Amino acid sequence: MLLQNSDMTSNSFATNKGGRSPSTILASLGALGSVVLASSCCLPLLPFLFAAGTAGTSAFFVKLRPFLLAASVLLIGFGFYQRWRAKQCNCKPNLVSALLLWFSSIVVLVFILFPQAIANFLANLLAG
Repeated sequence: MLLQNSDMTSNSFATNKGGRSPSTILASLGALGSVVLASSCCLPLLPFLFAAGTAGTSAFFVKLRPFLLAASVLLIGFGFYQRWRAKQCNCKPNLVSALLLWFSSIVVLVFILFPQAIANFLANLLAG
C-alpha cells in the first residue's frame, strides 16, 4: 500500500506542465504584494492620484509592516519549498517561475533592509 501512495504522489507531480507550479508563482507574487504593502508606510504609492488617502494608509500600514514582512518571508520560503519539492519528484524546472522566485527574494530582501533608501530613491525619481 505504501508503494502505491508514493506512485500516486510522483505521478501527480510529474503530470504538472513542465514543472510549472501555480503555487510557486502565486507564492512569489504574494511575497511581492505583501512587501509593497509593507513599504507603503515609508513610500505612499502614487501620491498624485491618492493624495488625500496616503497619510491614512501609511499610518495604517506602518502598524501592519512587521506582519506583512513576515508574510513576505514565509511566502518566499514556501516558494522555495515548492521548487525543492518539484525537484524531488523529477519535474523539469520552469525558467519563468525560477526567475520570478529569485526576483521576489531579492526585492523582499532589499525592501526589508533598506526601506527608507528605497523611499528616498523613488521620491527623487518621481519628483524629476
